[in-house]
Amino acid sequence: MIYLDNSATTRQFPEVTETMIKYMEEYFGNPSSLYQLGVDSEKAIKTARRRVLEAMGLGDGRVYFTSGGTEGDNMAVFGAVKALRRRGNKIVTTAVEHPAVLECCKALQEQGFDVEYIGVDRNCRLDTAALEDAIDDKTILVSVMHVNNEVGTVMPVNRIKEIMKAKNAPGIFHCDSVQSFGKLNLCNDADVITVSGHKIHGPKGTGAVYVGEGTNLPAFICGGGQESGKRSGTENVPAIAGFGVAAEISEITRKESMAAASKIRDRLAEGLRAKISDMVINSPEQTGEREGMCCPYILNVSFPGTRGEVLLHTLEQDGIYVSTGSACSSNKKGQSHVLKAMGLTDREIEGTLRFSFGQMNDIDEIDVVTEKVAAAVKRFRKLGSFR
Repeated sequence: MIYLDNSATTRQFPEVTETMIKYMEEYFGNPSSLYQLGVDSEKAIKTARRRVLEAMGLGDGRVYFTSGGTEGDNMAVFGAVKALRRRGNKIVTTAVEHPAVLECCKALQEQGFDVEYIGVDRNCRLDTAALEDAIDDKTILVSVMHVNNEVGTVMPVNRIKEIMKAKNAPGIFHCDSVQSFGKLNLCNDADVITVSGHKIHGPKGTGAVYVGEGTNLPAFICGGGQESGKRSGTENVPAIAGFGVAAEISEITRKESMAAASKIRDRLAEGLRAKISDMVINSPEQTGEREGMCCPYILNVSFPGTRGEVLLHTLEQDGIYVSTGSACSSNKKGQSHVLKAMGLTDREIEGTLRFSFGQMNDIDEIDVVTEKVAAAVKRFRKLGSFR
């Protein structure tokens, strides 16, 4: 099996699984219990919280555990608006955010909030002039992702807080960092950052919200007061402990992993371009951490005149797993809102595949993938479907 859909989810590190089993079978106490079994569980949560915060590299701030990126984004968007709604009515975001942010913004729009969606160019680079024009002294929330989950473009997140200050915007800057956590340096100017465990070889159903000093979000789930009263409910100790281990490993191996991912991505792009001359690369060509570059863990390409879903299932028969876009909305009908916002034609969008890499990929796999993709494209076109 060659798994190249790591932006959807990742295989767990063995150390993560071992940790989770330990807290399922041996240290299974409720962390709110007063006896030692509960105390041990509480210690596991504290250790995981420290590991996640250290992996973020942001210094002071608070980390609250969630069930994943989607819950975290909901907590950030709705929480920011609830906290600041008396100070303004405007929300600024982008047209290419994850549905977890966009759907929240649409819901708030229906409630009467003024939401402005900033556009992007052909490589998903944000229109920073439009962003600057949109932010004003009534802006209570700016939500911009760090790395786009479909094409990998690095957004200009390190400039946003400066713009907000210049415009006297009272709002909170939320940065969805699900695709950058454990891979790139996070934005140290964001007020709220959301991350996910299963994108960094941790368990599914885990995530975290970072809230910086001077920022306060209201309670998202009321009840017994867990997570400092922000998200009540008995904590999932095995998953949280596993998430902490994944965060620690990802941070320790981050530079080495990024260099390996860059080589894998370049090999795949070069190989596909050599075999399929009319292939279109939708991701930015240059990889790196700076704005406008591409996070090296993602490569989005179009094979005009094909159908991505057919190619996906053809590759699946050869034990190769890729995607046509975001797994969080792939079961919905309709075209990718990201590729549409980038200005791709319907023909290009229809023939799109996303390859995404993780720490368990090997560069030796790539030549096999290149051959199989080229064969699948050739087979599709030979059957008379080329338009």
